[in-house]
Amino acid sequence: MSGSALPTLSELLRTFRIRAGLTQAALAEKAGLSEQAISVLERGTRSRPRIDTVRSLTAALALTSTEADQFLSVARGKLGTPRTPPKEPAADQLPTPWQLPPAAPDFTGRAAQVEAILSVLRDSTGDGAAVVGLVTVTGMGGIGKTTLAVHAAHKLTESYPDGHLYLNLRGYGPGEPMTPADAQRHLLRSLGSDIASIPEDVEEAAALLRSRLAGRRVLMLLDNAADVAQVLPLLPGHAGSGAIITSRGSLAGLPGARQILLDALSESESVDLLAGVIGPNRVAAEPEATQVLASYSGRLPLAIRLVGGRLATRPSWPIQHFVDLLQDEERRLDSLGSDETGVRASIASSVHFLETSERGLDRQAADALPLLSVPDGSDITTAVSAALLKIPLRRADAIVERLVDLNLLESVAPARYRFHDLIRAYGREVADRTLSTAERDEALARVLELYTEAAWICHAFTHPTSPRLPLATVGVSGLLPAFSGRDDVVHWLDAEQRNLMDRVRQARQTGLANHPLFAELPLAFFSYHESRVRWQEMRELGSGAVAVALRNERPATAAWLQHDSAIPDAETGATGSAIDSIRIALRMFSGIHDPFGQARCCSSLAYLLGLEGQLDDALAYGRLALSLSRTIQDATLEGVALTAVGALYDRTGDFDRADEAFAEGIGLAEQAKDTRAVFKRCLNAALAHVQVGRNEDAVRMALRALDTVQRAGDATFLGESHHLLAVIYAAQGDFTSATAHVRSGLVVSRAARDVLREGRLCMELARINAARGDREAAAEQLNAAMTLLRNAPEVYIAAARDLLEKLHRGEIDTYQFARYSL
Repeated sequence: MSGSALPTLSELLRTFRIRAGLTQAALAEKAGLSEQAISVLERGTRSRPRIDTVRSLTAALALTSTEADQFLSVARGKLGTPRTPPKEPAADQLPTPWQLPPAAPDFTGRAAQVEAILSVLRDSTGDGAAVVGLVTVTGMGGIGKTTLAVHAAHKLTESYPDGHLYLNLRGYGPGEPMTPADAQRHLLRSLGSDIASIPEDVEEAAALLRSRLAGRRVLMLLDNAADVAQVLPLLPGHAGSGAIITSRGSLAGLPGARQILLDALSESESVDLLAGVIGPNRVAAEPEATQVLASYSGRLPLAIRLVGGRLATRPSWPIQHFVDLLQDEERRLDSLGSDETGVRASIASSVHFLETSERGLDRQAADALPLLSVPDGSDITTAVSAALLKIPLRRADAIVERLVDLNLLESVAPARYRFHDLIRAYGREVADRTLSTAERDEALARVLELYTEAAWICHAFTHPTSPRLPLATVGVSGLLPAFSGRDDVVHWLDAEQRNLMDRVRQARQTGLANHPLFAELPLAFFSYHESRVRWQEMRELGSGAVAVALRNERPATAAWLQHDSAIPDAETGATGSAIDSIRIALRMFSGIHDPFGQARCCSSLAYLLGLEGQLDDALAYGRLALSLSRTIQDATLEGVALTAVGALYDRTGDFDRADEAFAEGIGLAEQAKDTRAVFKRCLNAALAHVQVGRNEDAVRMALRALDTVQRAGDATFLGESHHLLAVIYAAQGDFTSATAHVRSGLVVSRAARDVLREGRLCMELARINAARGDREAAAEQLNAAMTLLRNAPEVYIAAARDLLEKLHRGEIDTYQFARYSL
């Protein structure tokens, strides 16, 4: 350090460290600093450390008074060749801003998000750093964006020794958003610029701001940004500085930024946050009430803190009391803060941003929010949105995507969206205020019409000659996807089942209760419910539908609904009830002189009475069905009747006549090129054969059914074919072949997303394993089946439980053919 040249800070530090016999790591530990901090000082990357860093190093290096003064002077930049002072303050004279708000003492969770921010911004000046570190944190109002950003920024103080800048850009209130020019003036003044020297031109001010930050290590926290355009003129231009930007809107267009989208807290994080506000003892005393409270708060940090604050000031209140207050959705937002700091105000400010925008799309999105919040259901598709708003699909897509940009909707899959519970509650408040009851009911009716349209499309694919199709009144909306086939529309309806049932239950509580849609909807859904074996939904959707059809003077619809109401009973073992329903339907069809309907009821009665062992009566109805169908010359109906009498002849031991009836029925379907009918009639013949011990004939017909669907490429019926073959082979004791067909059925059922078939195949495999003596495998398969069948008709769950109990008691040692296997 001798000679005319003055030592640099890095030279001084290295000399003192080597003299003390310390490595960088050892010095860092002794001074209570990071090894990284020592490294950047010795490399000269950082030339003006904080004063507390200098003091820590002075003590750790045991410097003399003279050495300490020299080290401090060099560190503060007070040695060197004098220069002509610039108009702006010299770098060593610039203030060091420390503007971060205090970190929340009860900050909870978000570990992955914190680490993501730190990983981008922690080392902004290392040898590999070449760009400004940028992180955006976006999410709905009250989700905890600012709290997270402030928490992470406080962890970065050592990486940014030249200061932290904080600025609320007021993108979503309160008040008007800050202009870029105002924001630049605020930041430049914080960095020491005289107000008179700040250019009015935004681009010139941006250049000055970048110059002020050049060579410095400053972290910006730009809070509550409106959009990318507001942020871009405020960002540093050189590596070393970084920025965290929060916004309710999307900032995906910000180049080079790490995007973090905040979701609601998890249940455990929500409970932990509440415990931090009101104390762990109260939470521990009422754990169930606490979980419900977190749920009613939408697991939204703002809402949880507001709830916690009220409880903290009311120590005598049980948590359950607050839960009771929040149960009423219409009053929920009142309990979550009624002033400008409350949840309602937070959501309203986002909506106000859209309402006051110059863009027409934004104003349309604000107007759409109340209508979109009307229907119940877990999520909402673009098609349903278009129906609610009475607009073309493309415009609806633009509107919902704009709401996603503002985090007023969440995109959960392509063309599928979801409201946060509290935003839905806000939207419904606005809907109740601004829309009449009739307008809300009409919106729900449009949604039900859309589902009815989709169901009729499915019906036309699966039952192209169905007598129900001419009864359709719902037209083509142009809002549904262009379905390529039966599987395509079935999968769409699968995805909408929960929403459909929620919205049907909701509509029944409105002025729509007697709307004709409540008759047409279950009629249209007949084919979907049958193909997916959704007997519970068929029963619920059809409840009261006959009366609605009669009140709306639709007797043919009423008669078919009466007939179809027997199907869930017949398929779940309530045969007597099903017979009663069909007899009523037969009288209804007779009353309107509908021979087709009469013939169909006779075929159904032939099948059901046969199940009850009333074979003479069953055959009488079967022959009547044949006579009626031949009189009206309907080949489809004749084939159904032939299949019914064929099964009855099998039961009476008249196998020749049975085979003749089955062959004639299958032949009619082949002449009509009706692949589905060919398959069904082969399948029913095989099932009839196996029930009377005609196993070889059963295998032959089942293989024919399998070949039919393989050539047609129908995945749903393919699984059914493998299932029947498994039953037949197992009944013969050929467990190897039976197991192979179960496994093939499982493969195609999973590919077709047919959870019900998958669960029933697991039950079949359990029966086979039990008969083989492998009880452990059988129990495993039954448990898997009960998981898969949790939403299935009770008959299947009950059968699985019964099998499991028998298995535990050791009562199963042979294969047991199940009446409801298929």
